[in-house]
Amino acid sequence: MSATVFIDGAAGTTGLEIAERLAERGEFTVVTLPDHARKDDTARAEALNDSDFAILCLPDEAAVAAVGMIRGDTRVIDASTAHRTADGWAYGFPELIGEQTVAEAKMVANPGCYPTGFLALVAPLVRAGLIPADWPYACHAVSGYSGGGKALIERYEAAPAPAFRAYGLHGGHKHLNEMKVHGGLQREPIFSPAVVPAFRGMVVEVALPASAFLGSDADALRDALSAFYEGSPIVTVMPAQPDMAELLLPASMEPWDGIDLHVFGGARGEQARLIAVLDNLGKGASGAALQNLNLMAGLSGETGLRLERPF
Repeated sequence: MSATVFIDGAAGTTGLEIAERLAERGEFTVVTLPDHARKDDTARAEALNDSDFAILCLPDEAAVAAVGMIRGDTRVIDASTAHRTADGWAYGFPELIGEQTVAEAKMVANPGCYPTGFLALVAPLVRAGLIPADWPYACHAVSGYSGGGKALIERYEAAPAPAFRAYGLHGGHKHLNEMKVHGGLQREPIFSPAVVPAFRGMVVEVALPASAFLGSDADALRDALSAFYEGSPIVTVMPAQPDMAELLLPASMEPWDGIDLHVFGGARGEQARLIAVLDNLGKGASGAALQNLNLMAGLSGETGLRLERPF
């Protein structure tokens, strides 16, 4: 018998993609509400409590309210920012916290798209003692414009798109505490996000001077990441590529649930550039939610994921 899944907020970008992909899966049955009932709290509460799983694709306040409506055994995946560092919630990055932790959790907070790239690079190296927990890390990232939220998507689609749009210029971005806490860091990183005229896809970079290596080098950082993610069907640590002169983000990317990690070392050992390439709507959102749902339902995490690299 298939498990029932209610997507609260199914009309948004993340919710629509999750619903579309679950429609292809025989293991799950998606519970839907008619359009007139999507914002009816009584109907929502009934769907939340009658389903085996609820996936919340809502603004933070609405996600908190939805959790408050649950009175039974419904297990929750929250794609909002609201619970990513909250007590009682598992952080839904199985490669970092362990698949079993996600599989056994009742409440799972889906990671943010930018933090997924940052944490995939930084967290294992901090744990290994190869880079410091108290370093003032700077994270520079570009995403397809779907990574900028509903309002930015509307601005992009309503007018000619600029070649580059930087935002979060004054700090205080909502992802910072998530990046600090789950990276094992003692301070929040400097975060510089931007969007480009592509719908999906993301490149996240953390550049390090040699003084941050704690006696290691770029090759040691790459080797440590390779060991940490060994055997993962989702995270790929790319080998050293000394002849690689460019790293490209396609203007039109097909949905993808994997993530590639690169470590580029300076010719004189003076620096390292840690770079993650992913789909902000795949491993950065819908794909991550489906991976977590798989594990919570007792399936292999990669079941039904789109892991063929689209570039």
